[in-house]
This record gives sequence, structure tokens and C-alpha cells, in this order.
Amino acid sequence: MLVHADDQVGEGVPAELAVFLRGAVDDRPVRVASSICGGCGGRVFFVLVNDCGAERECSGCGSRAFIADSEDYWEEDSWETERSGPAYCPCGKDKFEAAVAFSLGGDGSVRWVTVGLRCIADGFCGVYIDWEIGYGPTDHLLTMV
Repeated sequence: MLVHADDQVGEGVPAELAVFLRGAVDDRPVRVASSICGGCGGRVFFVLVNDCGAERECSGCGSRAFIADSEDYWEEDSWETERSGPAYCPCGKDKFEAAVAFSLGGDGSVRWVTVGLRCIADGFCGVYIDWEIGYGPTDHLLTMV
């Protein structure tokens, strides 16, 4: 695994998921942040993905939140692709811990968003969606996990 001197892993990110995400992104520095429910502080989610991004629903209180800028691009017709729908682990379960790796450009702006999920049932880690960010400024994205 390539580790960049400027990598930052936030508190509460499961170690296995942090290592997996670092290995899944390019060699740019990353900030990895854990998804935490704003309603109840929960860390286990059901996740919907499509070609435009991801939305998470807390398994504890049902609060929903989009990840990064997903809401800006969430479109009805994006549900008609093979990548659309609820996230499932290969074991068939659908509850996950979630974290996001933000790949940073040389100026510190976010260039890519990579959503990683760790299955609560068996620990499987996977990248369920990633997308490029082609605008700036991007600081607001770092808090939208």
C-alpha cells in the first residue's frame, strides 16, 4: 500500500476500511472520514448508490444524508443503470460502516470522492461508488460524509 505523507485519517474510521480505501485510490494524498449520523451519532447505514453518488440511511434512527455533492446530481434517470440501487455485501447483507476517501489535488482541493463500505456482518470492504470533482472550491465536501 502506498502511503502519502499528507494522508489524513479521521477519528472513528475502521482500520480495515482506511487501509482498503488508501489502496483503492490513486497516489494523491487523501483525507479519509467516517460517516456519522447527525441525528443519533450512529455509524451503521443502509446505502443507496447510483451513477451520480450515494445516499445513506442510519440503521438506528432512519436519518438520511447524501454523501459529498451527491444531492446536486441525484437524478431519476440515473436509477436505470446496473450500478443503481441498494448496496449489498457479497454475503447478502446490507448494513455497513461507511467512510469516504477524498483524493486531493496539489492545491489541496478535492479531485475525487471514493465511498467505501465495510459490512457489519462479515467485515468485507469494498468501493461502491467513486466520482471525479471538476469544480472549486471544494472545502465544503470534506464535511459531507
